[in-house]
Amino acid sequence: MRSPGRDEAVLAADVLLPVDMTLGVVLVALLLLAATTAAVFRLAPDGSRGRARDIAFAGGRAAAQLAAVSLAIGWVVRHLPATFAFLLLMFAVAVRTAGHRITPDRGWWWAAVPVAGPVAPLVAVLLAIGLLPARGIAMIPVTGILIGGALTATVLAGRRALDELAARAGEVEACLALGFLERDARLEIVRPAASDALLPGLDQTRTVGLVTLPGAFVGMLLGGASPVMAGAVQLFVLIALMAVQTMAVAITVELVARGRLRRPAPGAGTGARVRS
Repeated sequence: MRSPGRDEAVLAADVLLPVDMTLGVVLVALLLLAATTAAVFRLAPDGSRGRARDIAFAGGRAAAQLAAVSLAIGWVVRHLPATFAFLLLMFAVAVRTAGHRITPDRGWWWAAVPVAGPVAPLVAVLLAIGLLPARGIAMIPVTGILIGGALTATVLAGRRALDELAARAGEVEACLALGFLERDARLEIVRPAASDALLPGLDQTRTVGLVTLPGAFVGMLLGGASPVMAGAVQLFVLIALMAVQTMAVAITVELVARGRLRRPAPGAGTGARVRS
């Protein structure tokens, strides 16, 4: 027999967002609103309406991917080899997304280092000390959140760093003329700009419970957990995310400073390797 608290949690989950035709209509309307706004205000780097197409595609792709995952996740979490295969798929998609978002250069695969570097050791330690159970139902959401955080920080840090290098190329040359090593000259430019990638995570952590109730907290409450347990899990997620994102930004900065993550020279092919 379910406890009253469990019944209330299941009822809350059913009432929060009922999966029916109304939800589908609202989702389409919101996606159209986002795409239309991006088109009308030309919210793209080149001032075109291309971002509207990106938004529409992203929404459709998210729906298809979530539908597929929803159908498969029940089987995946019951089989440990399938769980690890699914985690590797998540990692591969994150690396490809981050790498191609940062640069069209053929060295985009270096994005694997800041994505895996912080996440893999942290998950291994959590498994070793028993804080994270070696079960798919626990490993997939926790690891997915950490990979997502590393992905976001890597993209923001990489793009900001490379943008700054392009805009302040003269200062890099001046540092080289003063006797700086190439890595140190780049580091002076990219480090302050790339550090901005930490701001979203910092703001989320500072305002948690006051501005928003994040997904892990709400999900545990709807699953029947006590508010104290939900708060403890959400705190762990936020602190772990800050650790992962900080390390991801630091690694990304080093990769840009050493020229591993770079952009092609203007007019060069996407495979060109240049000193940026």
